[in-house]
Amino acid sequence: MESKNTLSSRAFILLGATSCLLLGFTLGRTAGEITPISIEGASEILGLSFTPAEKDSMIGSLTSQRSRYESLREIKLDNSVSPSLVFNPLPKGFQPDQNQKPLEWGLPSNVSLPEKESDIAYLPANELAVLIKSKKLSSERLTKIYLDRIKTYSDTLQCLITLLEDSALEKARAMDAEIAAGKYRGPLHGIPYGIKDLLAVKGTKTTWGAMPFKDQEIDMTATVVNKLNDAGGVLVGKFTLGALAMGDVWYGGVTKNPWNLKQGSSGSSAGSASAVSAGLVPFAIGTETLGSIVSPSTRNGVTGLRPTYGRVSKNGAMALSWSMDKIGPISRSALDDGIVLSIINGEDAMDASTIKAAFNYSSKTDVKKLKVGYFNAFFEGDGSGMQNNKDVLDLLRNQGFELHPVELKTSVNPRAIQIMLSVEGAAAFDELTRLGWDDQLVAQHKNAWPNTFRAARFIPAVEYVQAARQRTILIEEMHELMKDFDVIVTPSFGGAQLQITNLTGHPALCLPNGFNDEGGPTSITLLANLFEEEKLVMLGDLIQKNSDWQAKRPPMFDK
Repeated sequence: MESKNTLSSRAFILLGATSCLLLGFTLGRTAGEITPISIEGASEILGLSFTPAEKDSMIGSLTSQRSRYESLREIKLDNSVSPSLVFNPLPKGFQPDQNQKPLEWGLPSNVSLPEKESDIAYLPANELAVLIKSKKLSSERLTKIYLDRIKTYSDTLQCLITLLEDSALEKARAMDAEIAAGKYRGPLHGIPYGIKDLLAVKGTKTTWGAMPFKDQEIDMTATVVNKLNDAGGVLVGKFTLGALAMGDVWYGGVTKNPWNLKQGSSGSSAGSASAVSAGLVPFAIGTETLGSIVSPSTRNGVTGLRPTYGRVSKNGAMALSWSMDKIGPISRSALDDGIVLSIINGEDAMDASTIKAAFNYSSKTDVKKLKVGYFNAFFEGDGSGMQNNKDVLDLLRNQGFELHPVELKTSVNPRAIQIMLSVEGAAAFDELTRLGWDDQLVAQHKNAWPNTFRAARFIPAVEYVQAARQRTILIEEMHELMKDFDVIVTPSFGGAQLQITNLTGHPALCLPNGFNDEGGPTSITLLANLFEEEKLVMLGDLIQKNSDWQAKRPPMFDK
């Protein structure tokens, strides 16, 4: 006699099998005839119920739809092909400022060159820029310092996929020659940097951190890389990411946190944040869909800037979620992030989701005139790291800011809207699921991509569209909340703010603010309205000039 649990398991398998039948999956057998019984199984998963007559009436339409699915699957779609539906985060009646003014970074006229190479390696990019422009430091020497550090430490951190030593040295020498000839491209002239290995660079592997793509070469260079190279940047390496932009587990191992080698560096911009933290580069490019700049910046004690959705071109970047992916810098200071953003910012004809907007940073602007709010409910309690969050509020009050309490409240559920990410990810990696390549990914737990992508096949298109409509409501509500403030301060993982602001496309600056009880770095996050990143950089720079949290170095790599 079969147990009740056995019968329940068989019933669940039947539901899954019948639903796969409707979707055109085979589960190891040939897809058969669609029947009222198979419709019933699918209906249970969707949370719907139909009468026998309604189920019978649907058979013809469902059979026709399945035939269309099969026809669609005959066309191979490259990951670079985006949907014809383009997400736009702009609320009704809102347009970003498009009047670009001259940038005023307020860099010092003189910076002393440290004697120790480790001290040089840990200088922020803005100070390295002064040294290179004044010819106290050559780009070639600086590049060699970072290349040596990468070769010394990258295996320990498991943070590197491709070292670009020869091309980096060639570019560095060219930048020195230009300086000698009186040509100066700006504050990134001769500055080494790294990128997350989901950005294509012609002539290199672009692995996406995943075993099925570990030997992949894409015959183009991403727009952001071209812009950085044109600004004089020296690309030294492509750093790890959690496979297909989740976590810190990639096909070669687990990227480590320089502060604690027993701990992963978080993700998915795992290698970029780890490398900056360990002084292997002064800045690196990361990406964020739902926390992939904020989380590793926190774990590794570095400063990450997630730009407004649409400000930075995604052309040449792996797509996970066309409506949520964002590209931004990870560095050792808010000012560095601002400098990098000023270069990679801009509309791009190759990316229909980009939006023309100015980035008008000026060190001459009176930062004390910013109206600053804070999500007061998230600063309550005394958990690990909470005092560090309160210390930031105290610093701002001591600097003369009047801080205004703000309640983060929405009429829709951001977690429900998040199904859009699952659906888009499943579409971006359709063949991975249909052809069984997902078995090659290292992470196979129930929250890993393979299972998430499979489950997403059962999300109805109707619900995806309904989520997008609720997202419109969320965008309007966040705009109403943000428009009364220049910056809002929040614990980086307070409440649902990280989910909400990634869905609405708002920019965020994640700053180190001390250490927790276990000795790991903690962070605070600054939020601004759409396309107002200069306010984040201004306030972040003030915080960092009046504290030393970002100046701390992981002891094992301070050599």
